[in-house]
Amino acid sequence: QVQLAESGGGLVQAGGSLRLSCAASGRTFGSIMGWFRQAPEKEREFVALISWGSSTTSYANSVKGRFTISRDNSKNTVYLQMNNLKPEDTAVYYCAASFGGGVRSTDFGSWGQGTQVTVSS
Repeated sequence: QVQLAESGGGLVQAGGSLRLSCAASGRTFGSIMGWFRQAPEKEREFVALISWGSSTTSYANSVKGRFTISRDNSKNTVYLQMNNLKPEDTAVYYCAASFGGGVRSTDFGSWGQGTQVTVSS
């Protein structure tokens, strides 16, 4: 089991940047790490994922070219660099861990508590 804790959320103006961090503990070796987000009254949606060795990344079309996922396994930390933020990026962002494939939220078995990102126009 993997324990996850997100940080780095906050309030930013449109066009600004934020970097989210996710500290992991427990069984992390070989994990695929993902970021999801959930806006009010909307379903949780996939944002990005990264493989254990960082050789594979995947992004939702809505964030491609603006967000970058990375990880430092020596620190058991995953990052989400978010640039050129838009009001529609406003959501609670969740870090998640998986040991299989897929980008559905049901493919990920461990979740953090989430961190709020608010982008003002």
